[in-house]
Amino acid sequence: MNIEKEKVLELLSKLQSLKKEIGKVIIGQDKVLDELLTTFCAGGHVLLEGVPGLAKTLMIRSLAEAIEADFNRIQFTPDLMPTDIIGTEILEEEHGTGKRYFKFEKGPIFTNILLADEINRTPPKTQSALLEAMQEYRVTASGKTLNLDLPFFVLATQNPIEQSGTYPLPEAQLDRFLMFLKVDYPTEQEEFEVLKQTTGDNKQTISPVMTGEEILEVQKLVRQVVISDDLVNYVNSLVRNTRPDQTESEIVKRNIDWGAGPRAGQSMILTAKARALLNNRFAVTLDDLAFVAPAVLRHRMLLNFKAETEGVTPDDITQQLLKEIKPPQSKV
Repeated sequence: MNIEKEKVLELLSKLQSLKKEIGKVIIGQDKVLDELLTTFCAGGHVLLEGVPGLAKTLMIRSLAEAIEADFNRIQFTPDLMPTDIIGTEILEEEHGTGKRYFKFEKGPIFTNILLADEINRTPPKTQSALLEAMQEYRVTASGKTLNLDLPFFVLATQNPIEQSGTYPLPEAQLDRFLMFLKVDYPTEQEEFEVLKQTTGDNKQTISPVMTGEEILEVQKLVRQVVISDDLVNYVNSLVRNTRPDQTESEIVKRNIDWGAGPRAGQSMILTAKARALLNNRFAVTLDDLAFVAPAVLRHRMLLNFKAETEGVTPDDITQQLLKEIKPPQSKV
């Protein structure tokens, strides 16, 4: 490891504190929280989908409050314009000379953590305003390119696309998200705890436990986690077998029009490394890959009409591929 051992141990300890801090206000949803922190440590963007009222926004806001970094929220609506995200030029006047000039007023995208709330409530034209920022960490406006401060994360929520007034995200936009997380209803006991704790006067407060600079160090540390060539080859096989013209899998041939691209393999390895680190390990295992695979692949496979009518989901296909593709003999 290039980072000093003491610093590594300190960062690992703070990551655990980060999870505990968010757990003060988020009841249940352990798997989603693990996936969210995995994406965060891997340095990617995350999309959370679920019906209203499942604490998606609260989860993201709690994460932002636990980190000393700039935070902005954009509520996406049908009338939102790209300039409402990126910024716009305004006409200014010098008081002494009366000379007029244009000044660029930065939009809310110039932050460290951006909550894009209900991102699919706005048309694709406005959604696409995030594309360059999410991939290149910069914004082009009025012919000028402006770099964003790091770390930069887009944490987006969306309602199920079956709901009225939603616009499906374009494939290019979806591919920018490292992981796509599904937020389900809580269990009966978890819902009981939610009702009990959120209707009283005992309000939990979240304290910052990490800085933006420490998050950047974690991202560097993630890339130093070891993964064997056998496991890299396994990831490569898994991704390539999502493509109908490159697989022998019947479930893929029957239900997929387009499979995942190379970015899916990169995302799977990075998130598996992040999960290993979150569990105080410095080598990726098969379990890490199996854990991240559904959230990495579910938005990178295009189902055909047959799959949609028969209720086959991307998760069904991923789980079947995990069974069909023979893992390497070595688990590390």
